[in-house]
Formats: sequence, C-alpha cells, structure tokens
Amino acid sequence: MQKSRKLRSRKSGMAPGSLVHVGEIKTERPEITLIEFQADELREKRFASIAESRRYEPSLETLWLNVYGLHEPEVMAEIGRRFNLHPLVLEDILNTDQRPKVEDYGDYLYVVARFFDYDVATKTLGSDQISLVLGRNFVLTFQERRTGSFDPIRERLRADKGQIRKSGADYLAYSLLDAIVDRYFLVLEQLGEATERIEDQLMHNPKPRVLQDLHLLKREILALRRAVWPLREVVNSLQRGDSAFFKPDTLPYLRDVYDHTVYVIESLESMRDLIAGMLDIYLSTVSNRLNAEVRALTVVATTLLPAALIASIFGMNFKEMPLIDSPIGFQIALATMLAAAGIMTLVFWRRLRR
Repeated sequence: MQKSRKLRSRKSGMAPGSLVHVGEIKTERPEITLIEFQADELREKRFASIAESRRYEPSLETLWLNVYGLHEPEVMAEIGRRFNLHPLVLEDILNTDQRPKVEDYGDYLYVVARFFDYDVATKTLGSDQISLVLGRNFVLTFQERRTGSFDPIRERLRADKGQIRKSGADYLAYSLLDAIVDRYFLVLEQLGEATERIEDQLMHNPKPRVLQDLHLLKREILALRRAVWPLREVVNSLQRGDSAFFKPDTLPYLRDVYDHTVYVIESLESMRDLIAGMLDIYLSTVSNRLNAEVRALTVVATTLLPAALIASIFGMNFKEMPLIDSPIGFQIALATMLAAAGIMTLVFWRRLRR
C-alpha cells in the first residue's frame, strides 16, 4: 500500500493525460508483436523499434497488436498516434493499478482486466494489469510482462482452428477475455489445494503457523475477489449488447464468460466462508487446549493443597503441638498428606468419567 502511494505521487500536479508509468517494471524492454489475419491468411511481425513500426502498413482485415512492458511512454505515445487513442486511455494503460472497467470512446472500447497467478512456494498471489482496446477491425492488448495466457489463442490463429479467423475483431476480444477468466479457474484450484492443506494441519496439529497461513490465504482471496467483482460488471455490460462493437453472433459467447465470472465469485465466497469457519475452529481448538491445561494444573494444585496445609500447620513455631514429640509424628503427617491427595485424586477421576 505504501509503495503504491509513492508510485502514484509521481503524477502529482501533472495535467490529465500525462504519460507517466505508475507501477512495477517487469520487463527489461518493451516487446511489440503484430498479428494480422483474415479467413484465408495470417501474418506475424515483431517490431524491434518504434521507427520500424512506423514504416509498417497492415493490409489484412483484422489486426491484433500486443505489447509486453508498459514502462516506456514513447511506445504508448506512438501507438496512441497510430490508432487515435485518447490521452486518458494511454494514461490508464500506463497506470497499472486500475480496477477492471469498460469505457466506450465511440470509435473503440477500452477494457481493463487483471491477470493473476498463485505462487505455491511463497503462498502469495501475483497480479498483472491487462488493457484491451477493441476497434472496428483491430484489437490492442497491453501487458506488464509475458505471462503466456494468450499463447493458446495465437496457436488457434496460426492453426486456423475454430472460427477465430473468420469472426473478426470482436470474437478475438471475446477469446482474450475468456482466456483471462479461464486463468481464474487455475488460481481457484491452487487456492483450494492450499485451503485443504491448511485444513488438514488444523485438524491434526494446529500450530501458530497455521493461523498465519490462514490470514495470508484470506488476504489473497480478498484481493482476487476485488478484481473479479468489477470484471463481472464489465462482462455483463458487454453481453447485454449495449456496445455496437460486438456482433449478435458473439453475444452468446460473452454470456458464457459472464457465467464463468459468476461461478468464480461464488467459489470465492464459499472459500472465504470456509476460511472464516477454519479460523473459528483454530481459535476454539486453542481455547480448548488452554482450558485442558488449566484444568490439569488446577487438579494438581488442588491435590497438593491438603499437603501444603498440613505442612504449614506443623511448620508453625509453637512449643506445644500434637505429634511434635511423637517418634512417628513425621510418618503420621506424611501418611495424612498422601491419603488426602489420594482421596482427592479419586474424586477428580470419578467426576471426569461422568
């Protein structure tokens, strides 16, 4: 949180639309790749510099431009110039702390989503912002780093599988959104496995480390939930047909993506309730263990109390006391202590068996 505030403070006093990167630099240098295609043809191009991209003129029906690395404003400015993007769109792309949203700029749609991956070793959730711009015949995607989440779509384009080549830019945009949402299912599985491991530890050996893991898992689930909730509204807005950028044939596929987001949200809610129950179980287990220990100490202290009483009585400095001059006085006092302890132990044992 503190780091995020420091990064945002870099834009203080600047005019709206100023191109300043806000976020973590996750690639050494930006990578720009272009795929243009139509029903019977596909071309791929990788640009080594901005100057090279200026000389390239696409000629096929649909264009997909993808950028890895968002920390060079010059690259964003050139892309904005080529596709006539609003300065506020470029500003939002460079600010990698955006919440999922959709904005209609007339000539194109701007969509923000978040990509997640779960590190099993560190038990932490990683997050990357993905910005998507959908025009009449082009799709632009901007990613903080190479994640491989869109590689299956590239393979489908290359192999001409399904209808992705024939259906245009809107179907490509749907496919990209579907790939993002499908990634949530993998993260859900990993979080579910982590929850099951913690549950096993909780039932067999609830150590203080379990409580720390529970709180960490709860925090990651809340972070994922904060990203999926607004994404559901984004997909819902798109599948209602409010935008003219999606053809009627593509809307049923968007409804399927919407159903997936609802399922993810319901799964996160169930997982959150499960973790809350596990926290209650942990606290109850610790409380019961403490009660058992206190009860054991109480029994021991109460059992030794008669012995302490007898010893304190015979330890008083009076000249005349019973059994003081008796040769078996010590044995009688010791036997009385043992008998009292034995009787109290028997009483406690019988009460515990009830």
